[in-house]
Amino acid sequence: AVGRGLGRASPAGSPLEDVVIERYHIPRACPREVQMGDFVRYHYNGTFEDGKKFDSSYDRHTLVAIVVGVGRLITGMDRGLMGMPSRDAQTSTPPPTLGAAPNTAGLIPPDATLYFDVVLLDVWNKADTVQVSTLLRPPHCPRMVQDSDFVRYHYNGTLLDGTAFDTSYSRGGTYDTYVGSGWLIKGMDQGLLGMCPGERRKIIIPPFLAYGEKGYGDKIPGSAVLIFDVHIIDFHNPADPVEIKTLSRPPETCNETAKLGDFVRYHYNCSLLDGTKLFSSWVRGRARAGQGMCVGERRQLVVPPHLAHGESGARGVPGSAVLLFEVELVSREDGLPTGYLFVWHEDPPANLFEDMDLNKDGEVPPEEFSTFIKAQVSEGKGRLLPGQDPEKTIGDMFQNQDRNQDGNITAEELKLKSDEDQERVHEEL
Repeated sequence: AVGRGLGRASPAGSPLEDVVIERYHIPRACPREVQMGDFVRYHYNGTFEDGKKFDSSYDRHTLVAIVVGVGRLITGMDRGLMGMPSRDAQTSTPPPTLGAAPNTAGLIPPDATLYFDVVLLDVWNKADTVQVSTLLRPPHCPRMVQDSDFVRYHYNGTLLDGTAFDTSYSRGGTYDTYVGSGWLIKGMDQGLLGMCPGERRKIIIPPFLAYGEKGYGDKIPGSAVLIFDVHIIDFHNPADPVEIKTLSRPPETCNETAKLGDFVRYHYNCSLLDGTKLFSSWVRGRARAGQGMCVGERRQLVVPPHLAHGESGARGVPGSAVLLFEVELVSREDGLPTGYLFVWHEDPPANLFEDMDLNKDGEVPPEEFSTFIKAQVSEGKGRLLPGQDPEKTIGDMFQNQDRNQDGNITAEELKLKSDEDQERVHEEL
């Protein structure tokens, strides 16, 4: 973007003519205009009326970086820069003083009419704050980003003139970090606060809240204003629990609800917070986040990554991703205490081994053991661990009791799980 203007350099003590300004490009999006006390960065070409060049910042490969309206520029240049739109806007201004541009000494005759084409790249003030504008805000915002939250977001980063310096999209994954913990530039820490999952924002950051006078690498120059287009994917706090919301409950009274350790069957849909679908399945498992659910009830569960797949993620699940589940409880069975494969509903038989030894030969082979356990289940005297193949469960029970692994259980080998637990406690004491 270029601008051509007319200005006259006046001798010391003579009145200054008005600066003539032509603007022939103003950007569609103009975050702000130059005001007195602003710090500006600009390029220029300086020519005489006949088109002969007397100075150029382009030839020196150095931008002019200076404060406007504090005596560092001649009055005409200060006037010409005032009100100039930022980014790729253009205007015309008179030249800097000869003292401010020693390379022009002796090149500019008295009362010369000078032409300057100026491209304004940056403008900011030490009183500036982070500017935030919302591009898209989801209708539902369950919570907003706060200090110490861990966020996953995409961004495009540009300079004020539109030059791109970085983007997360080209790296194939989100940028993941903590907010307010020193991992981000100060302006980004401020700009992310209050965002909702799925929200898009434009964040304009002055250099003293970004990379300051030194800039960063070879793409962010010193004293550069930065613009970020940010899309929040999700965020969580390391202290977050599972969030539970009931979507619907059966109309009839629910007398029995799922409790910890119960065996349940349920349908679920799993997605990321931005709506990306991950999985949908019929599942059997132990009740955890489903505690207190009635059969037929539907719930929404928001599961933070430290209670899901963590920083590494899983197949199809990004690292540090918050997961959204919609769950419907289909059935529920009473579970067993941890470590138990079978429990009695009442006290076990007084002569357990004798009842189990069907042919009374003093040994119980796998067939007799299986027949006895199945009979207890069918008569309602006990129950097996739900959710597993009964034959496998009974086989595991037999192996636990067959201490010497000779294929038979004797009276000395047969012990109840509760008795084993008590013996173990006694040994530890």
